[in-house]
Amino acid sequence: MAIIRQKRNFLAFIGIGAVFFLIISGCAGLKSKKSGPKSQVTTPKVKGPSPLYYDFGDVLIPNELKVNKKASFIYKSSGFSAGVLTLSGRVEISSLIAFFESNMQKDNWRTISLFKSPRTIMLFKKESRWCVINIIEKDFKTHVEVWVAPTISEVEAGLLK
Repeated sequence: MAIIRQKRNFLAFIGIGAVFFLIISGCAGLKSKKSGPKSQVTTPKVKGPSPLYYDFGDVLIPNELKVNKKASFIYKSSGFSAGVLTLSGRVEISSLIAFFESNMQKDNWRTISLFKSPRTIMLFKKESRWCVINIIEKDFKTHVEVWVAPTISEVEAGLLK
């Protein structure tokens, strides 16, 4: 009886070892059979539409924001545009702030101030224009207003007194 028990233990040990070996060798066969360096393997990068310049030729707008034409007002004259461009979309407010900070600087706007709260206001200036970007995060969408207005020179300001 002891010999039969030893044979069973030995066969069980061999069986478990065989199963273990099959599992290990089976998993090794699942590895990809790519040869060569990893630089040869390329994955296509999915790139969405690029940001756009709408009515203001120097204020870049992320492609996730869509224009609300009913709430926008743009005044155009020869070589000049001003007004308010109203947009909305599903964009995180922090990524919008980073987007505008980076791209406004690239378009030669100087950051004057930034107010962060439930309503974020970004103020930029160029030689003869101001830009105010108002960002409001709502439940399902983020609303953005881009205001561009001319500066009033000192001579013109005297006429308003």
